[in-house]
Amino acid sequence: MTFTFGFTAGNANKKILRSSVVADDIGAGGFGTGHVSERYSPPQNNEVLASPTARQGDQQTTNKVAPKDVLQTLFSARHDKVFRPYDLPMVLAVCVLLCFGFVMVTSASMPVAERLFNNPFHFAIRHGIYLAIALTAALVTLAIPMNWWRASNGWLLLLAIVLLFAVLVVGKTVNGSTRWLVVGPFTVQAAEPAKLFFFCYLAGYLVRRYGEVTENLKGFIKPLIVFFLLALLLLRQPDLGTVVVMFATTVSLLFLAGAKLWQFFGLAFAGVSAVVALIVFEEYRMKRVTAFLDPWADPFGTGYQLTQSLMAFGRGNVFGQGLGNSLQKLEFLPEAHTDFIMAIVAEELGFIGVVLVLCLLLFIVVKALIIGNHALQKHLAFEAYLAYAIGVWIAFQTAVNVGASAGVLPTKGLTLPLVSSGGSSLIIMCIAVALLIRIDFEMRVMDVQALAKSKPKKREKTHTRSQSPDHTNIKQVDKDKLDSSESRPSDASNEMSQTAADDSPFFDKMADEVIGEVR
Repeated sequence: MTFTFGFTAGNANKKILRSSVVADDIGAGGFGTGHVSERYSPPQNNEVLASPTARQGDQQTTNKVAPKDVLQTLFSARHDKVFRPYDLPMVLAVCVLLCFGFVMVTSASMPVAERLFNNPFHFAIRHGIYLAIALTAALVTLAIPMNWWRASNGWLLLLAIVLLFAVLVVGKTVNGSTRWLVVGPFTVQAAEPAKLFFFCYLAGYLVRRYGEVTENLKGFIKPLIVFFLLALLLLRQPDLGTVVVMFATTVSLLFLAGAKLWQFFGLAFAGVSAVVALIVFEEYRMKRVTAFLDPWADPFGTGYQLTQSLMAFGRGNVFGQGLGNSLQKLEFLPEAHTDFIMAIVAEELGFIGVVLVLCLLLFIVVKALIIGNHALQKHLAFEAYLAYAIGVWIAFQTAVNVGASAGVLPTKGLTLPLVSSGGSSLIIMCIAVALLIRIDFEMRVMDVQALAKSKPKKREKTHTRSQSPDHTNIKQVDKDKLDSSESRPSDASNEMSQTAADDSPFFDKMADEVIGEVR
């Protein structure tokens, strides 16, 4: 019986070494009486033994790959990281929130849709249409380089002002508030794009006037004048909630940009004083505050919405009543599928469901801040400030929405990002998240470029044995002329770029575009 041991380089995708044992015909003496015709001996002269199939015949298919090349290939296949042009965990978190929001909007809106439109899926269908538009807008945003946003932030601010003026002139009034523009079969809430466009302008201003903002009061006051103009237009609708969100984001961004501490505290004090004055001098706002402090004093009047929301939270307990089993959505809780959707989540999915939603939103906020920090380290100030602004915006709006539903804050008409029903909010939030992904994508492309430039081609001399049978002739050859299986440092970036293109064809065109633009 003949035993042959062979070591071959396995499939590059399997990344393993294989050993094979082949038994020949049993000799005449029967099993166990044969002789070993060939014994194992270690490789000689840096040779690698071929597999049994390769040793058949005249052994013309002997493996000629050097051991160093085999080990290098296997090590690279196991340990090299695959380049991705986007942040996959953040994309998955956003997709989960969008799908979860669609399910919860469908569940929370069926009773009221049945009564108003005789179709329980009316709001679900509308939310699905807006979701498709939001995803399309996000894909378009991903294809736009950040240079365009940096150069157009002034025009975007002008567009925001025009939209807010148009609302006051030809806007649609709902429940005493004039906040919507009717565009064919769709309604647009002008405050939503105004927030994003103002944050783009503020990021651009902090880049252009960084020295003024950090050194003197004049540079610190200029963006506040623009904010004051937008706040006046928003309060005419009226929409105090949007003003509070924009103010908190503006203060946070100025602080992160390096404004002096006394300016930061002075602005915060002035803003809080203004909000208190606006509440005191408006009767309906004062009623909301008193209802927030003691909703059970008038449970069927000013405290009705909050008491119903609190009952939904109470019924949910830890694990909830089950998806679709909410009682408060049976038209007991007003606006159950929009501003108070978190109360329905708490009732149907319990404390566990609320925590999971908040964890996903917190993950996106943390990712936004990390992206902003990385952009600042790469001297991309505009991208950094914009990422910071989006992160603070999502965090503060989430806090206000959940706080109002849970009775921690006065009731405000703000949606839960990426979850609540609301076409304008959904579309703008998807665009904001797409901007984060675009910023991260451009930084990843810059890293690949830096890696390719830091590893220039080197011509090295190495020894290899000739193909003569006795292996005695040794000659000098260039490393560039070795077998094609040998890896080259300059080919690493090309391989990574090719992997990225294969991994996501959509980003292939964007990668070619950014390589020529990003510096």
